[in-house]
Amino acid sequence: MITAPELNRATLSRQLLLDREPLTVPDGVRRVVALQAQHPASPYLALWNRLTGFAPAELDVAFTGRSVVKATLMRITLHAVHAEDYPVFRAAMQPTLYASRLGARFALAGLTPADADELVPELLAFARRPRTSAQMQAWAEERLGAEKKDAAWWGLKAYAPLLHAPTDAPWSFGLRPSFVAAGTGPVPADRAVEPQALRTLILRYLAGFGPASVADVAQFAMVQRAPVRAALRTLDGTVEQLQGPDGGTLFDLPGASRPPAETPAPPRLMAMWDSILLAYADRSRVIPPAYRPLVIRRNGDVLPTLLVDGHVAGVWRPVDGGIEATAFHPLSPATWDGLAAEAQSLMTLLSDREAVVYSRYHHWWGKLPEAEVRML
Repeated sequence: MITAPELNRATLSRQLLLDREPLTVPDGVRRVVALQAQHPASPYLALWNRLTGFAPAELDVAFTGRSVVKATLMRITLHAVHAEDYPVFRAAMQPTLYASRLGARFALAGLTPADADELVPELLAFARRPRTSAQMQAWAEERLGAEKKDAAWWGLKAYAPLLHAPTDAPWSFGLRPSFVAAGTGPVPADRAVEPQALRTLILRYLAGFGPASVADVAQFAMVQRAPVRAALRTLDGTVEQLQGPDGGTLFDLPGASRPPAETPAPPRLMAMWDSILLAYADRSRVIPPAYRPLVIRRNGDVLPTLLVDGHVAGVWRPVDGGIEATAFHPLSPATWDGLAAEAQSLMTLLSDREAVVYSRYHHWWGKLPEAEVRML
């Protein structure tokens, strides 16, 4: 059996949040599996939390050289992943992308999956070099007409194997994306789950986030539970089973890191949409249930959080003059000192990029309950 505190420490260990490690950017991204990348700054802040001496320019180079790529993947959201992981993650996600992007909105425009199969090769040929959304929509309008172009591009930009191409400072990607063909070949005609790809995704997930349940794996990838169960059955002997805190079955890799519950966990200032907040069906591993609606908003925004003793304890935001930290419960003087040291390091990183990052989300702070607020 594994306890809830032990699960927390296993997650922190796998996600490089117990100790920063001296890895290259591509190796760091591969270790943690995938970085949420809805906001251009978030992969940078995620790696700052995890790598010793992280230099943002190294991630710039990785994106430009495509050793790390940004694309629509797990949960049909933007992630940064190691380039060698992209094809298999994409193959495992293909049925989900098909169902979500070639469904109702696509059909309402009079388009069918057969139309997508015909359009994708032409689209990828057009995107051999980076193209803006406006150029992609113009391409769709030329082939399908003005009435269908918006729905066609909405579906194809996630269904087709496209990467986001770096466009602008300060975080490699601006708010107006450009797209480029991933170069992974044609989209498979078979809409079913590709078993080997799903097995590989599960093993990579367990390495980065385990131990985990069937529901956790399904949540992470937005893949149905039945294929996950079937894949885990075929991995019998490769994965082991543990009894979770609630008596349910968890899966993990033999010999994977599971530190003791009392292992110290240093404070961290986590990026918006950090993966540890979203990678599980049961998010109480990291987020106290009472705090979940405060940090994960109904529209899907996930605020930058204070991580204290491995659990969400509040939120933070840059403001003029420093980092403003809002604690949802009382913190010790030593914890505040640790958060202040992290804030100094973060302000150094931000000062060269975007001092008041995430400012467009500051309206959420007016909806927070009364709490202790300190300037770090």
